[in-house]
Amino acid sequence: MMCRVLGVSPSSFYEWQQTPQSNHDERDEVLKGKIKEIFAEGNGRYGSPRVTKALAGRAIGVSRKRVARIMREASLRATGKRKFKHTTDSDHALPVAPNRRNQQFHATEPNQVWVGDITYIRTHEGWSYLVTVIDLYSRKVVGWSHSARMTRDLVYEALDAAVAKRRPTPGLIFHGDRGSQYASLAFRRRLWRHRMEQSMSGKGNCYDNAVAESFFATLKKELVLEATRLLVLIERALLKLSLLRSN
Repeated sequence: MMCRVLGVSPSSFYEWQQTPQSNHDERDEVLKGKIKEIFAEGNGRYGSPRVTKALAGRAIGVSRKRVARIMREASLRATGKRKFKHTTDSDHALPVAPNRRNQQFHATEPNQVWVGDITYIRTHEGWSYLVTVIDLYSRKVVGWSHSARMTRDLVYEALDAAVAKRRPTPGLIFHGDRGSQYASLAFRRRLWRHRMEQSMSGKGNCYDNAVAESFFATLKKELVLEATRLLVLIERALLKLSLLRSN
């Protein structure tokens, strides 16, 4: 059936099947393995020019056109640099609460001061937005929510999760940035319903919410980065295993 569809005689097909692989094809297979390894090391961001340069650094001289052809045949397409994601929209006409903390990052008891913030994390499936609520006394995350889309519901869900878990008494100070998510009427109503006082950082001043910023930095550098490195190591191991099996 395959021969009929392609218009090839069965005898020609069997002759092709029994023909040994040419030296050029064998060299291409070896080169493909090296290219896949470099492509994995670059987290899929290297195109043919950078892969060619990396091969030259390993004393493998090959033209960029040949590298491009092999990458195309192996379906290796470089992913472009992702654009910077803004999570704070402070250009709005919504009411802004005063800064009740002024970079005072200590609390004398639990559920006295909570800090909230939003960040984004790059994953293999795209961007993931994370909202956390941290108790300033213990520096523990007491509420959080995440989604592939940046919506105001995320800050509501994180606050509701923290309230459900901690059941704070009236008078708690909730400190966040002056983004539209925290300045919205719906969020301020939630704080009023839970008898919380709102506090906001100064415009463009990340130091006013340093505890949340520090947590996100640790999360990305020590946990997310290590997970990414682990995935790269797994990809390399699988690639080497496949090469050993093919040989």
